[in-house]
Amino acid sequence: MENQEKGSETIKLKIKKAGFFIFNLQFLLLNSFAVLPAMAATEEPLLSIVQSQENVNQWVGITNRLQAAGVKYCVIPLGNVKSAADWGDRRVLFLPNVETITPAQAIALEEWMSKGGRLIASGPVGSLSASGVRQLLRTLLGSYWGFSFEQTQQLQSPKTKTQEWANQNSLFGKVHGGVVVPDDASSQAAAVWNSQDSPAAVVTTERSTLLGWRWGVDTASAPDLDSAWLKASLNHHLNASSNGNKKIAGGSESCSTTVAAITVKGAENNSALPISPRPRVAIPAPTPPRTTRIATAPQPRPLVRVAPQRSPEAIDQLEQAVRLDVVPNSGAPIDSSQAIALQQELENLIGRVESAHLAASVSPSNRGAVTTRTPRALKVERSELISSRTGIPVISTEQAIAQSREIAKNLPQLIAQKNYALARQQWLTAKASLWKQFPLDRRIAQPEIRSVWLDRGTIVRAGSEAGLAEIFDRLAQAGINTVFFETVNASYPIYPSQVAPQQNPLIQGWDPLAVGVKLAHARGMELHAWVWAFAAGNQRHNEIINVNPDYPGPVLAAHPDWANYDNRGNIIPVGQTKPFLDPANPEVRQYLIKLYEEIVTRYQVDGLQLDYIRYPFQDPAAGKIYGYGKASREKFQQLTGVDPLNISPNDREMWQKWTAFRTEQIDSFVAEVSQHLRQKQSNLILSVAVFPLPEIERIQKIQQHWEVWARRGDIDLIVPMTYALDTSRFQRLAQPWIASTKLGSTLLVPGIRLLSLPTVGAFDQLQLVRDLPVSGYALFAAENLNNELHKLFSSTQGKLQQTTSEPIPHRQPFQTAAVRYAALQREWKFVLQNDQMRMSATTISEFNIQTEVLQNTLNQLATSPSASQLLTARGSLTRFQTQFRAWMREEAIENPYQVKAWENRLVTIERLLRYGERRVLLRP
Repeated sequence: MENQEKGSETIKLKIKKAGFFIFNLQFLLLNSFAVLPAMAATEEPLLSIVQSQENVNQWVGITNRLQAAGVKYCVIPLGNVKSAADWGDRRVLFLPNVETITPAQAIALEEWMSKGGRLIASGPVGSLSASGVRQLLRTLLGSYWGFSFEQTQQLQSPKTKTQEWANQNSLFGKVHGGVVVPDDASSQAAAVWNSQDSPAAVVTTERSTLLGWRWGVDTASAPDLDSAWLKASLNHHLNASSNGNKKIAGGSESCSTTVAAITVKGAENNSALPISPRPRVAIPAPTPPRTTRIATAPQPRPLVRVAPQRSPEAIDQLEQAVRLDVVPNSGAPIDSSQAIALQQELENLIGRVESAHLAASVSPSNRGAVTTRTPRALKVERSELISSRTGIPVISTEQAIAQSREIAKNLPQLIAQKNYALARQQWLTAKASLWKQFPLDRRIAQPEIRSVWLDRGTIVRAGSEAGLAEIFDRLAQAGINTVFFETVNASYPIYPSQVAPQQNPLIQGWDPLAVGVKLAHARGMELHAWVWAFAAGNQRHNEIINVNPDYPGPVLAAHPDWANYDNRGNIIPVGQTKPFLDPANPEVRQYLIKLYEEIVTRYQVDGLQLDYIRYPFQDPAAGKIYGYGKASREKFQQLTGVDPLNISPNDREMWQKWTAFRTEQIDSFVAEVSQHLRQKQSNLILSVAVFPLPEIERIQKIQQHWEVWARRGDIDLIVPMTYALDTSRFQRLAQPWIASTKLGSTLLVPGIRLLSLPTVGAFDQLQLVRDLPVSGYALFAAENLNNELHKLFSSTQGKLQQTTSEPIPHRQPFQTAAVRYAALQREWKFVLQNDQMRMSATTISEFNIQTEVLQNTLNQLATSPSASQLLTARGSLTRFQTQFRAWMREEAIENPYQVKAWENRLVTIERLLRYGERRVLLRP
């Protein structure tokens, strides 16, 4: 997938289950802990220390060590940081055990360090942050937290490259920490662990130091050792300052101070040396990083002069745009729109819990556990058993739902009374209680697309057919029926190709694609070849295979004239990691189509998924534009008489032509791929992995207009990367496309990223998908399918008995529609049998008759597909949907979520019929 590089391929980060909220703890800390009064103006602090949600419970130990070390410091609440200035005006910043940093804060930190700031960090810094943030922190620190040791280790001096400033006996001893992985040529180990291979415990660069343990925590390290390392690191960075200035130009002075002292170079008798105020000195920004230039790159003038700045991964930035965080204990005001959103989300969560229980109650595979109670009066026997073993009271599902309904009802009143902290507390309590009520031990899933991206790293680590068989066994047990198998990554095919210049060098002596196809089909699964389209290389992959970071990949190395460029003449845009091919180059298009033809004709793949089917991300307003390949410039100039390098975004007419030209290069390529490959294999499923940005914004930024591909019928599945760490964000990202009328008969399959997602959070997102009008989901990625998730998926959607065949929506749409409708019927009958459907006896009789009529027409269509059967089924479904709204009028008032979920499932059936017409009846 586009954001698949999650760190080192050899060391897997052990990330904690993420908390999603950022505290503003300044008030709590100043009132709860013994913070000394502010010092005199002449006794300025040398260190800014950051307080966050992760280190608040460690603050007593942290401040005691600071004071024992004699370090003058001031405190910056992380929640207050919005810009570079907010990181303070001290030369050195300390991040003790801070695991959650937002993209905006990370970008601000980079800017602050570019002005001369020095950074000390400890513990798994940034480990719970978005992947783009983690990558940026790796660059700033020159290292990253690898993994924790289970036992205490001896911290010792490295045998080689001993740094004089870190060569003190007081720095070494027993510590419970983790491995720090150097990630830069200038990174040096200042201390190592006394274990196999002597892994780094402290890594330092000219501008940063990362301590491989949770500083300030008594169970991790002794106070004296912590104090010694802080003093040594601080002196190192202060003494290394070229101008002796201890402040940062442009930094904010709004930092609460505490009495302490620090020893610096030049102090006599090791005494504290107070620093007098100095005038602020502007520090020039660093020069932009060099990017690879191949062939004769164009040298355009910049449209706008901007300082280079690394951006968070676009997909993470997109999630930030739809965040609605609930901050515990915060008394910040809640406006009316937020109040409505909080109440609605809690009511929706109640609906998802009830909907999941109803589905579990009527599933044929759960017949031995069917309860006779209604979905609004269910208890969870599993929870009651846990209670009897532990003696800890566990409320029933019925009680949890009743309490949560009361909280949702009272939220507006609490907010009107300005009791914001209590409103937040009750909301979070209700959410946690409801999450415990999902029926995670019973099958819930209906026929749906249950797909997963099987990433290159996981395939490489499998190493052989036997290793890959274990992975496919796990996926089959988890109920996965469609595998997006990474086949071409950074121009390297994972199989021995006769078209591509080079197979992935990490694969030796076997053909993973051939093995993958065999293993998938033997387990009743489909395998779709997942290929990178226009992204031709990857700096991160270069590190893994130990080649020059600027190597553009085997295709561009062989054909440098195929490269694309930005408006500054770089093939890799500043702040990004991948060079791109020029979609307007006919030789590029011919090569890619020939490569895809080789895949679909040589191997019995069931589908092909296009990834990176776009241009790199751009920001025209900031002068960051891409697409100036040789072929593109020549072709556009032939059409318009204008070199696109000479067009400014301010020239709206010509700029729109230039944008439309680039967009058309992608559109026409997708159409060409679709037409050509389906001539070779008519049964091929073609899908695209795309960004869920708003349509106009997406065209301007990446020239990806997938609505056009869908309407034309070029593709079968659209898989938007709707990645979010909670269900409400996921819904806000996915909802516009689920409700879109611009997709023709193409099926939408939302993407769910498993990384850092709590197990029950993953289930909550799946339950939302099942209650929305879509036909399935895609999980990113197989490498993040841990044992807890595997157990969850195996229980709730695991593979049925070998004698039972379950249709896959994109392959058997009419059969899927019939089976899914039968599940709806079972739910309606269950509710009616429990006297919970608000209908008169006459209406119930009519309702039962019409449900049977629709079931018969859908069964006939599934058994004998034809145009006439489809016409009959459509007519019956349309009439039923119209009547359904009238039948459910009273029920919708009392139980709006469930009625809407039923309506959505009827819409899913409608969409399956539309897709089936093109897929089954019209396609030759």
